[in-house]
Amino acid sequence: MIFYQLFILGSLLVFFGIVLKNFIDLGSLPSTTGSETYRPKVSLLVPARNEEMNITACVSSLLAQRYPDFEVIVLDDQSTDATLPALRELAGGAGGSKLRIVEGTELPAGWHGKAWACQQLAGYASGELLLFTDADTRHQPDAVARAVEAMQRSGADMLSLTPAQEVRSFWEKLIVPLVYHILFSYLPIALVSRSPSPAFCYAIGQFMLFRREAYERIGGHRSVCSNLVEDVGLCKAVKRAGGKVAAFNGTDAVWCRMYHGFAEVWSGFSKNLFAGLGNNAAGLFVLIWLVTLLYLAPYGFLLTAVLHGDRSLSLFWLPLAQIAIAVLVRVFIAVRFRQPLWSAMLHAFSQVMLILIALNSFRLTVFGPGPQWKARRYPVSGRADGGVTG
Repeated sequence: MIFYQLFILGSLLVFFGIVLKNFIDLGSLPSTTGSETYRPKVSLLVPARNEEMNITACVSSLLAQRYPDFEVIVLDDQSTDATLPALRELAGGAGGSKLRIVEGTELPAGWHGKAWACQQLAGYASGELLLFTDADTRHQPDAVARAVEAMQRSGADMLSLTPAQEVRSFWEKLIVPLVYHILFSYLPIALVSRSPSPAFCYAIGQFMLFRREAYERIGGHRSVCSNLVEDVGLCKAVKRAGGKVAAFNGTDAVWCRMYHGFAEVWSGFSKNLFAGLGNNAAGLFVLIWLVTLLYLAPYGFLLTAVLHGDRSLSLFWLPLAQIAIAVLVRVFIAVRFRQPLWSAMLHAFSQVMLILIALNSFRLTVFGPGPQWKARRYPVSGRADGGVTG
């Protein structure tokens, strides 16, 4: 038993080491831009489907960018709410001359909604650089200038940021921070830019900046047309084509409220989790097994020891150390990425929810009609049903 407990403790220490190294390797965006740096035109591209709550704030923040040459193009993806009227009002206001509104066409067979919207947006863009960003993001006025400077200095063909995740409800605070916990515990960030292997990929679809030639070289979003997790798919495609990918900490430049409340958290993560593992059942159950061993089993050992008055090294002290390290990792990540500290204390509960979401994602994809998002159903075949299903 003691060898098992030492193995779990060692594994957690390794992941802790990866997190600390990632904090060093994930650089911040440049705080200033070089006065003589070439400033290529940037197309700021926003796919929007039923985003009436977000679109005004997002587009206003993009129109307010302090950058010499940019355009903002928003594609209304057949919204059934007030997204389009809100965009038209923005176009008639101050700064609206930089805004172009286009209406999306019917979703083709074999495409997922966001990929198709982004492919259309790229067709309208005239910039040398293409920035794809979500309608639920907000951008500081210098965000684009700093991202372009980072791309120029790094020589990257694709650049992605870690936005600050705005979380308000209990369930958002409990579950959304797991995105960064998973990314920074298991992925060595340095290898994203230094290794040509597509196995080391990092991308967050809330902010992805491309050199146009690199984007066109991979066929744009067509290369990920049936991939629900299109951001990581694009990263892999760029690296397979010989391009360079860079990742930066963007928490002081961009922020996003990914989901609103439990229903959206459950639906959104259920849509992405199994797809993010390539719809690989073995990978999903390995993840569940690891989560159970690393983050849940120590509580079982500790509870058993307390109930039996056992203070042995293998049943009490080592599990206690494992729990302490796991929580400490969450605290470090919370501080670095501006997340609520108290949610780190509920790490075990969040891992239980992760397992439940993983199982639901598997159920929907393998045994059900497929994940649903924005009134579209996505079966595992990749063929999207554009009808309202719930």
